[in-house]
Amino acid sequence: MRRSREPRREEELLESRSRDLDLSDSEQKEIKERGRAKAVVIHEVIRLEGEQELRRPMWALAWSGLAAGLSMGFSLVAEGLIHASLPDQPWRSLISNLGYTVGFLIVVLGRQQLFTENTLTVILPLLNQRNGKTLMRVLRLWTIVLVTNLIGALIFAWVISNTEIFTFEVRQAFTEISLQAIEAKSWVILERGIFAGWLIALMVWLLPSAESSQIAIIIILTYLVGIGGLAHIIAGSVEVLYIVTTKAITWGEYFGRFMIPALLGNIIGGVSLVAALNYGQVAPQINRK
Repeated sequence: MRRSREPRREEELLESRSRDLDLSDSEQKEIKERGRAKAVVIHEVIRLEGEQELRRPMWALAWSGLAAGLSMGFSLVAEGLIHASLPDQPWRSLISNLGYTVGFLIVVLGRQQLFTENTLTVILPLLNQRNGKTLMRVLRLWTIVLVTNLIGALIFAWVISNTEIFTFEVRQAFTEISLQAIEAKSWVILERGIFAGWLIALMVWLLPSAESSQIAIIIILTYLVGIGGLAHIIAGSVEVLYIVTTKAITWGEYFGRFMIPALLGNIIGGVSLVAALNYGQVAPQINRK
């Protein structure tokens, strides 16, 4: 009973304040519509996008996922180039991590399929239609995008580690950055993965209302992931696969110490902390309709 009274109480307060300001009925109505629309409109924009992605053919998802995995490699490249150009000072990471945002800018603005974005985008349709068919479509998309993202990450890591495209100093910077990504214990990487998944899904939630500020939103939130040393399954995989291809660590260490904990953390952070919570705030309005 208490929950049902709270929205009514808010409406009464709004009407009281509107009368104090001497607003017309049409102005009061416009205020109500705009105030209520924000969360619901964002939800519907992302849900409809999720519905479209769930209907995309397998090969379209695969090519887009492969492109995203390759593009995320430029986060390591940009960060490594900056890292190698700066003196070894405590503030170096504050600047070099700006390079971490580059891959995300390419992927998001290029509309490529990134696994962590889909911990929000395709979950909203599932929360609206809780049935086996929608669940299977979500799992199909997740599998295709994750696998192709990781294939792209592996290809990129192998190329930059087995060629002389970049100087020895830059490749050394790649190694230093990559070793930092796996230095923590697996349970810490899981926790860092939760926060990374949370931030990336929040970025997706914010973008529809960001308008001209989209680039700033992407840079700020992904810079926070980078500077915080948080574990992003794809960006982090480029880094860790780089030292796998140089034989600095084994495949077992990649899967056990990084990939599985980071993947689980990203899913938990994206699905439970963003998709479910943001769906919860608009569910009563959606269900009424």
